[in-house]
Amino acid sequence: MLPMNTCTKCGACCVTYRVTFGREELDRAGAGLVPAELVEAIDERRVCMRGTNLRHPRCIALRGTVGSEVACAIYDRRPSPCRAYAPRAVDGNGDMCCADARRLHGLPPLKGSYDAGLLA
Repeated sequence: MLPMNTCTKCGACCVTYRVTFGREELDRAGAGLVPAELVEAIDERRVCMRGTNLRHPRCIALRGTVGSEVACAIYDRRPSPCRAYAPRAVDGNGDMCCADARRLHGLPPLKGSYDAGLLA
């Protein structure tokens, strides 16, 4: 589970972006962590989290209500794009992608978000 931080009240990224990563991150690949049953194939080398390849994405691992309280069901086993996404958001500091996802879901950008040339 995600520790208490700004992200546990958001989840906008989980319902905005496709989460694509290499098959080597799957638990069935040997060294990987991500549960293979939670992904779908993109091509012979890449997969994405189920639900994120839809017109209106929602990651299969997301639990809760966006903008209210959310958690990732596989937080300790999440793929590399999720680990790398908006690294300072947990401290309340967003970036452009975080700000865009939040805005699409009616949430204000976090402080420090680069938004239309201005720091919020």
